[in-house]
Amino acid sequence: QVQLVESGGGLVQPGGSLRLSCVASRSIYSINLMGWYRQAPGKQRELVAGITTGGITDYADSVKGRFTISRENAKDTVFLQMNSLKPEDTAVYYCKAEYGRGDYWGQGTQVTVSS
Repeated sequence: QVQLVESGGGLVQPGGSLRLSCVASRSIYSINLMGWYRQAPGKQRELVAGITTGGITDYADSVKGRFTISRENAKDTVFLQMNSLKPEDTAVYYCKAEYGRGDYWGQGTQVTVSS
């Protein structure tokens, strides 16, 4: 099993930046794929960005060029750097790990973009 703890959310003005962190309870060397998802009120959860063990990344079209996912294996942590934030980025952001035959989720962190 994998426990995930997210942090770094908050309130930011449009155009601002935030960096989310996701710390795993086991070495992320062993986790094939880690990703960030988000869910806005009344909407389905959607993939924001993913990163493989080998460092291959993928992004939703809506965040390409603004968000960057990275992993620091020595700290068992995955980051999501979010720049040029827009009000439509407001959501609860969740970290997900695909490990073995299971999917594991964190508890989520709220990101609110508002003036």
